[in-house]
Amino acid sequence: MRMKEIVDNKAERIVFKYIVILLGTVFYAAGFQFFLYPNSITSGGVTGTAMIINQLTGFPVGVLTMILNIPLFIIAWRHFGLDFLLGSLVGMGVSSILVDVFAGFGLVLTHDAMLAAVIGGVIKGAGLGMIYYVGATTGGMDIVVKILRRKLASVNFGTIMLALDTIIIGIYAMVLGRYESAMYSLIAMYVTTKVVDLVLYGIDNACLCYIISEKTAEITREIVSGPLHRGVTLLDGKGAYSGTHRDVLMCVIKRQQIGQLKRLVKAYDEKAFFIVTNAKNVFGNGFENISEVR
Repeated sequence: MRMKEIVDNKAERIVFKYIVILLGTVFYAAGFQFFLYPNSITSGGVTGTAMIINQLTGFPVGVLTMILNIPLFIIAWRHFGLDFLLGSLVGMGVSSILVDVFAGFGLVLTHDAMLAAVIGGVIKGAGLGMIYYVGATTGGMDIVVKILRRKLASVNFGTIMLALDTIIIGIYAMVLGRYESAMYSLIAMYVTTKVVDLVLYGIDNACLCYIISEKTAEITREIVSGPLHRGVTLLDGKGAYSGTHRDVLMCVIKRQQIGQLKRLVKAYDEKAFFIVTNAKNVFGNGFENISEVR
């Protein structure tokens, strides 16, 4: 690859990254300012802390968010480097500015707290998911979550975020005495984290299947050469009780192919042991091309 092509590709990735960040901040600020804040639904994290101070002092939420983020960004720079810091500064700065700009519109799209919690959570979660997808954050607890994920890699980003934000929501309820608002805040946070995970990890559109059978050869041939036309990996298995060695078939299929595979296995061996689990982010032949992932 020539140097010019490398430079062009890098420039395209940078442009794509910041376009996604900017678009994500618009969704984030809209969900917060047009749905959550007018209904006293806190967001948790640093923004939630800023909301608590705002309710007590009247100081603008966006400005407070930027001030509270200063020590966290120093930590982020030390842990994740300059590229992450710059992307997150843009995410935090633009989202904070937009929150205060949108506040000037005086637009409240609903006064139904439940509707605000659900719709606001979806919109905010979509925005956050977009920002996280390109490796940036909006600052605050997002940075703490990213650090924690280094030690808790098996736990989804949204799950850790939900746990930390629940603490802030609890403080919000106790300090301001708004227990009903805190309950709606929990609903909004749950919706937000689910949407974040959906954007980051995708829908469970694939399944990982394990098949233990006495008809290994026949089932393998049918999966590979038949209508399913999927690859199969043979794993060496041994029964702990019987000590019998037997091949374990492993294959990844589309969710809509589960029924077809069940019928196929049943046709050859009704006593087969068949395990199906969800699979996310499957790359390779017949699925997403990893070379197209940014």
